[in-house]
Amino acid sequence: MTGQVIVLNGGSSSGKSTLAKALQRELAGFWLRLGVDTLIEAAPPRLLDIDGGLELGSDGSITHGPAFAVVEDQWMKGVAAVAAAGGLVIIEDNFVSGPSAQRRWREALGQVPTAWIGVRCPPAVAAERERDRADRVEGMAAKQAESVHRGIHYDLEVDTSVVDAVTIAGAIREHLQLSTAP
Repeated sequence: MTGQVIVLNGGSSSGKSTLAKALQRELAGFWLRLGVDTLIEAAPPRLLDIDGGLELGSDGSITHGPAFAVVEDQWMKGVAAVAAAGGLVIIEDNFVSGPSAQRRWREALGQVPTAWIGVRCPPAVAAERERDRADRVEGMAAKQAESVHRGIHYDLEVDTSVVDAVTIAGAIREHLQLSTAP
């Protein structure tokens, strides 16, 4: 039995989490919401402290090295295994490494039906949202607003600055021809 995956790619504070929660309410079945933040929270703190790990720069930049890539690849394969076992999964990610991130997800997910959704938000709006959050480094949202979309191929793109998450979730459901939650 194969499940299904919806990948939401967007910069920090673009509205991915709010949209993912709206999708969970809108779509039939029990969709798990997993994201790169899930991975970072689950990772040992030393992965953020070592060379080759994940570095969150004070200017909002993000760099990752080979140690983080190994852990991330394992995590991607684990998420793919959930979907391959019949799970319904919404992935929240920000492809800071560009098209290679999408390629790695494609490889991990294999034949699992996957929808690629670009979650856009103008840099100024994302920066304003970022200021309202205590868990973000200032500058990250503006840096990622456009860069995470370069070279990425989507089934659908949405703009969370002009339409609310519930309406977008309905549009995604219709676009993917999925059932509505009871």
